[in-house]
Amino acid sequence: MFRKRLIELGFVMIQESVYVRTLPNRSQLKKYEDQLKKVTPYNGLVELMYVSEKQFNDRCFLTGEKAPQEVAVGNNKMVII
Repeated sequence: MFRKRLIELGFVMIQESVYVRTLPNRSQLKKYEDQLKKVTPYNGLVELMYVSEKQFNDRCFLTGEKAPQEVAVGNNKMVII
């Protein structure tokens, strides 16, 4: 149910158990944080980390490469599939 809700909220899996979502501005952070808190399972570990678009794009891949989903989405705020 949690994974399904992440996808409904526009999150994209970039690695197993790692989901990302871009937001148009910082004021949207609280909205999504509140929505996630409502559906977060009691067991396990769920962390939420805020990074800027620039920080995210400056990642350095030591091994592997961007996931196909991430390449498709890129920096676009809206993607039509």
